[in-house]
Amino acid sequence: MSLQELRKQIYNLSVMERLALMEAIAQSLQQELRPRPDQAARMGALTRLRGMAKTDEPSPTDAEATEAYVDYLMEKYK
Repeated sequence: MSLQELRKQIYNLSVMERLALMEAIAQSLQQELRPRPDQAARMGALTRLRGMAKTDEPSPTDAEATEAYVDYLMEKYK
């Protein structure tokens, strides 16, 4: 169907159908025009986030983590 034929057919639709069509067109344009970050940019951000969480100290053991969590809960629910 050509653009001219489509334009003619639009006038045969009800107002609600035209509004629905307009919304569908707007959504399709929004999806196409939305910038998509490339894979390298996303991986770079992930690497930077990992670096923020990294410490010089060793990770706590399970027992230490459990103890810290219990202490947190005890303090929270005093």
